[in-house]
Amino acid sequence: MTLIELVHASSARLQEAGVCFGHGTSNAFDEAVWLVLWRLGLPLDELDGVAARELSEEDAGRVQALVDERIHSRKPAAYLTREAWLQGVPFYIDERAIVPRSLIAEVLAEGLIDAWLGVGAGGGPNTVLDLCTGNGSLAVLAALAWPQAHVDAADLSADALAVARINLEQHELGERITLHLGDGLAALGAHRYDLILCNPPYVNAASMAALPPEFLAEPGLALHGGSDGMDFIRNLLVNAAEYLNEGGALVLEIGHEREHFDAAFPQLDAIWLPTSGGDDQVLLLTRSALLG
Repeated sequence: MTLIELVHASSARLQEAGVCFGHGTSNAFDEAVWLVLWRLGLPLDELDGVAARELSEEDAGRVQALVDERIHSRKPAAYLTREAWLQGVPFYIDERAIVPRSLIAEVLAEGLIDAWLGVGAGGGPNTVLDLCTGNGSLAVLAALAWPQAHVDAADLSADALAVARINLEQHELGERITLHLGDGLAALGAHRYDLILCNPPYVNAASMAALPPEFLAEPGLALHGGSDGMDFIRNLLVNAAEYLNEGGALVLEIGHEREHFDAAFPQLDAIWLPTSGGDDQVLLLTRSALLG
């Protein structure tokens, strides 16, 4: 059996089993490529170069066992491989934190908020907070995007911060990123920032009840946002201006909760940023907008 034949066979199995995607891939074929190449220790971006490779029965069996685990456990593939990628940057991940997939990563990579951040020696922020940091991926991406910035990363979960620490060490950013344990902004004391990034728990109760097993395998604390998904966000928006420097901004991800957001905060003058997920999932609020 060739490698590409095994990919197609694995893709068909994943499709037939009805597994859910959305943790790094969006379809059965891409997920099969990921699992096959990872199990065989091959670069994940070199399928064409190895597609015709003949596989031993032992290697094919090892891949099939991993696909079996993916199907029967219904865990995201990233939890099985202990690796996820965001904007081409690799991150360690395990069940202690949600799989990194924030659309804020696109906003950073594409420079969509640069016009709102005319501060700092390099034209960007000197101080950044990644609130609800999870595995620390946005904090790492912010530190890479703005080499002059110091980044704080906060989370309520000590387990998630333990995963974040692994990623800080992996990317050699321990001196530029400081981890804080605590509930929301209360974890930061008197600190002030040029930019706050936040991908909070925002899934509403009805949506939580309908989530497939792959998403339920993640820490519920990082997903569930209350009846309308806005519980954490309400408290955040009341207090965020106090933690922003003059001219600062908050970039907030709300997923598919635009209707609930508009109902909860009809007075806010939000700037909606385009992403691959749509133009209503990530927003920017200036400090002046937060102050009303």
